Amino acid sequence: MKKIAGRRNEDETSVDLTPMLDVVFILLIFFVVTATFLSESAISAASSESNDAPPPENFDEDSQNILFEIGPNNEIILNKQARPIIRTQVRSNIDQLKAENPSASVIIQPDNASNVATLVMIMDAARQAGMANISIVEPPR
Repeated sequence: MKKIAGRRNEDETSVDLTPMLDVVFILLIFFVVTATFLSESAISAASSESNDAPPPENFDEDSQNILFEIGPNNEIILNKQARPIIRTQVRSNIDQLKAENPSASVIIQPDNASNVATLVMIMDAARQAGMANISIVEPPR
């Protein structure tokens, strides 16, 4: 049988995909085995238990703590001041108050309607300022 110019035999055009699939499956197994699976941990911010215990005897709210209140519209109020502060001032305020009282701890009191992003931003700023004690308290009812 004579070949006609321009036509190819069907056997010549088939491509064997088996080696490529083998490589893909080996890569898949490699990435699955070497991947690190992290378990997310969460804390329950809403608690129904009330803490009626009195504060410690050496507890002085004004001198030892840096209190951040987060309002329902994510406004940040520092140490019960009349005006809210802006996000970019959080770190500088923490640095200033920490310089005045190195034993101070940060207390964050978020409103139930506030965003978690604001809470995390304040916690990050406190950690960057070197604060070791950061507490989150439930807002008064």
